[in-house]
Amino acid sequence: MHLIFRTLLVMRAARRGLARGKTLGHHDVGRISLRTLLTDLDILRHMNNGVYLSIFDLGRLDLMIRSGMWAVMEKNGWYAVVVNQTVSYRRSLTLGQRFTVETRIIGTDEEAGYIEHRIVVDGQVYTRALMRARFIRRSGGTVSPAEFMAATGMTETAEPLPAWIADWRDAVALPRSRADAPSTWPGDWPGPGPA
Repeated sequence: MHLIFRTLLVMRAARRGLARGKTLGHHDVGRISLRTLLTDLDILRHMNNGVYLSIFDLGRLDLMIRSGMWAVMEKNGWYAVVVNQTVSYRRSLTLGQRFTVETRIIGTDEEAGYIEHRIVVDGQVYTRALMRARFIRRSGGTVSPAEFMAATGMTETAEPLPAWIADWRDAVALPRSRADAPSTWPGDWPGPGPA
């Protein structure tokens, strides 16, 4: 597991917050404060782009625990898997820099939930990510968003999913896990190629 100590600290803080009544509604923005560590940096001395994805995991974990979704998922033997994600970087994080991870649920479609993450420093967005996640049963099979929402008491967002999210989902989709998905590159395609 990546970021094991931070994961344990975030879980502990979220559970303490939940016990003390510091809960989150399903559509609230969750916030956790962190600092860039030496192990987060790459050779250019700023946070490595891959580390951001693990940091976003911490934001989702906090939101799910403090909103009560985590307990429902554990009880039912469900877990979430990220199936698509897009990250936009605006400014770099450097060693020792404090930042806030903001996380919110944007909404759902018939198959998945959509989550937005932001890295914020002094009120300014440094990084933004959009993630699409599906819910899976440990016993096999998927959990529909409708079933997930019924079990957690979650309601639809007031705003429908923006049309660009469906366009993004379709543009980055891979074939289903049991479908054929050969690795081909330009020039490998059947038909006429360079002479």
